Amino acid sequence: MANVKIYTKNYCPYCVHAKNLLQNKGVSFTEENLEDNPEEMMALIQKTGMRTVPQIFINDELIGGFTELSALEQAGELDKKLAQ
Repeated sequence: MANVKIYTKNYCPYCVHAKNLLQNKGVSFTEENLEDNPEEMMALIQKTGMRTVPQIFINDELIGGFTELSALEQAGELDKKLAQ
């Protein structure tokens, strides 16, 4: 199974949706909550260019946020990425 990591914040409904989608598929993931860690958030912004959460990585590849994760699922591509 793939290594999945999600960067989140407490107030984020899209973070909840992304985690629910993965949990419903039985995918284990590591969550990094950036709510009280502005330095880590700035480092992530510099790395990805994205200022929003969730930021989802599968095998160290940035997938994007919930919208992109959901689009992969709808297109039938998410399982392929997770199997790598």
